[in-house]
Amino acid sequence: MSRSGRPRGRRTVAVAALPAALLVLVLAGSAPGAVASGAGSPAAPRAPQADAHRPAAGRDGAAAVRRQVPPVRDFDVRPAREALERLLPRHAGQFTLVPDPGAAADAFTVSGTAGDVTVRGSTGATLLTGVGWYLQHVAGADIGWPGDSLGLLPERLPAVPKPVTRSALVAHRYALNDTDDGYSGPYRTFEEHRRQIDLLALHGVNEVFVQVGAEYPYYQALQRFGYTAAELRAWIPGPAHQSWWLLQNMSGFGGPVSERLMRERAELGGRIAEQLRGLGMTPVLPGFFGTVPPQFAGRNPGARTVPQGDWAGFERPDWLDPNSAAFGKLAAAYYAEQRAVFGDSSMYRMSPLHEGGKTGPVDVSAAAGAVQKALWAARPGALWAVLGWQEDPRKELLAGVDTSKLLILDGLSDRYDGLDREARWGGAPYALGTIPNFGGHTTIGANTSVWSERFGGWRSKPNSALTGIAYLPEATGTDPAAFDLFTDLAWEPGPIDQRKWFAAYSARRYGRADAAAAAAWEELRKGPYSTPSGLWSESQDSLFTARPSLSAAGSARWSPKSMRYPAGSVRRALDHLLKVSPRLRDSSAYRFDLVDTARQALANHSRVLLPKIKAAYEAKDVRLFRELTGQWRDTEKRLDAITSADPNFLLGPRLSAARARGADRAEADRYEYDARSLLSVWGPRAAAEGGSLHDYANREWGGLVAELYAPRWDAYFDTLEEALVRRAAPRQIDWHAFEEGWARRTTRHAQAPVGDPYALAAGIAAALPAAR
Repeated sequence: MSRSGRPRGRRTVAVAALPAALLVLVLAGSAPGAVASGAGSPAAPRAPQADAHRPAAGRDGAAAVRRQVPPVRDFDVRPAREALERLLPRHAGQFTLVPDPGAAADAFTVSGTAGDVTVRGSTGATLLTGVGWYLQHVAGADIGWPGDSLGLLPERLPAVPKPVTRSALVAHRYALNDTDDGYSGPYRTFEEHRRQIDLLALHGVNEVFVQVGAEYPYYQALQRFGYTAAELRAWIPGPAHQSWWLLQNMSGFGGPVSERLMRERAELGGRIAEQLRGLGMTPVLPGFFGTVPPQFAGRNPGARTVPQGDWAGFERPDWLDPNSAAFGKLAAAYYAEQRAVFGDSSMYRMSPLHEGGKTGPVDVSAAAGAVQKALWAARPGALWAVLGWQEDPRKELLAGVDTSKLLILDGLSDRYDGLDREARWGGAPYALGTIPNFGGHTTIGANTSVWSERFGGWRSKPNSALTGIAYLPEATGTDPAAFDLFTDLAWEPGPIDQRKWFAAYSARRYGRADAAAAAAWEELRKGPYSTPSGLWSESQDSLFTARPSLSAAGSARWSPKSMRYPAGSVRRALDHLLKVSPRLRDSSAYRFDLVDTARQALANHSRVLLPKIKAAYEAKDVRLFRELTGQWRDTEKRLDAITSADPNFLLGPRLSAARARGADRAEADRYEYDARSLLSVWGPRAAAEGGSLHDYANREWGGLVAELYAPRWDAYFDTLEEALVRRAAPRQIDWHAFEEGWARRTTRHAQAPVGDPYALAAGIAAALPAAR
């Protein structure tokens, strides 16, 4: 860390002590590596010599901000080369990556002979997308999220039959939900984030939300508006809960955070942003739309704030009226602090009034215009990305902004029927989006046929405003097939044939065509990957992870309450996967899919077992009740064992990562509670119970099943059995106290997988009834 206490970075020199107003002027010029202001999609990174064009600080700074410097199309290929060496360490030397200034934007060409493949592209990211296309369509290998089949690549890569050029069908290929950092892992390392960026580039994404460290600009700026450092540290939530603070839903929970941790996270976020710029991708940064701590108006004369009321049992932070002079001053300070650590971007994420925010007396149209004006004062012409969710963005908001510089990330594209986005949003540009996963659930499946149908149909309709795709699961890295297919939408020149796509996917996923693998994925295609739109964009979650009740129909309050596809499809897929050729079973892709399919088969079986247990209890049949609850407990043990056999389903690493960020035991305990509480109670009793947030982030993980879910069901079944024997009403259990007790624990868990996935999956298949 620098002596000033700021994260180290090339943008922090000699500015730490300047007032906010001067910071705006000094830092007005483009930061190194920044994309061109006003670009709707990312320009290529600047050429090395572009530093000469950086405007000088001082009196000319404001004028420099207004200059529109055309992007330089030449770019440094080294970041793409380094990513390629990480992705394909044995074969990277067989690729020649050629920056192509003359290529169309977002385009690549692949050609070459055996062992000598050439990829030309318009950015570093599109070079990697070209490599991904080659692996998928020529080499027949998969680098999934997670799992790969690279071990089956031949020593000498195959030739490209004839040169192939692909151009993106849409300018915006956006990734990451506002909640991703919380649900996917708020304590991840730079190497883990860099791996995520590599995979996103490989699959054609060019705009990525960067949340890590977003609290630091607030922390720095608000100290000049009447708040102490200690007050702000108490207001800012723990990292696992910061996603919802940025959405203006809650504050404080899971903290207080230390200044040291905030500096570390800001430095990490700056490195992530710079990594994206190096590949020609746009780091999408959080913008400022008015979230402030309590008593802001009292400490800043002339400021007007609107209380935002309740969100799921939390008191929401206040909203500073963007029409007030105080808003412009705080926004300028915020963007100056953000630039000092993260640099600039051409795209900023903001969702004012998210999920029930209160407008009060504020003129929403004027407020929206003021938010955009403040953004443009700091980043001229920058694009505003807003989530399309529930009633947002409101018509009043759209009426107050230049919608040509707005992108709506539609989170409901595949959820409901009868949608007309042009009519709903007045022709504002939007990206077809999907949220196939809420809370980080381990459930597989997606409305993939809806994606294919609507992307083509909506894009080709007269006066279409569709300009992108948006991959928005609430947690990433849980469903490689869904990620692969969705990102293919933007690069495939014609409609995707689902049957052919899944057949080809099964071959590259395991490195060779295999009849059993193809049969398994055909079952999965017909089942969890062919769910319809209408009510849901995700599949049902498991009852093993539900708060115990004989009438339980789901775990998370807002998840589907019944099966969305025939359970037999997953059961048959498991049988087929167990018959895949032994020579294809060593890949991490096969192991992950086998574990995931066996886990899903068990989860689906919970919906068969529980009604039987309920019937036995109501019949007061103690013997049958004991037999069936014994089956339930045995199935939970199998579930914990199978999920403990793959690194992607382990609780231990997530908890250890949280503890590692603490400077002492007390701080480590606080961050572990931050991580554990999100998975269980989510928040305090008022939010967990009154707001129904408990188990929202349920997931079937090794360690989590054994330590939380199984003991919870054990305690419940014990009370029911006791009630049957005594012929009395069952004892009541305070479930929040039970779950809060688990969240406060600091027990250690396995850091590496244990057990043979194949043997465990075979045991599950033998124990489960055959598919009907």
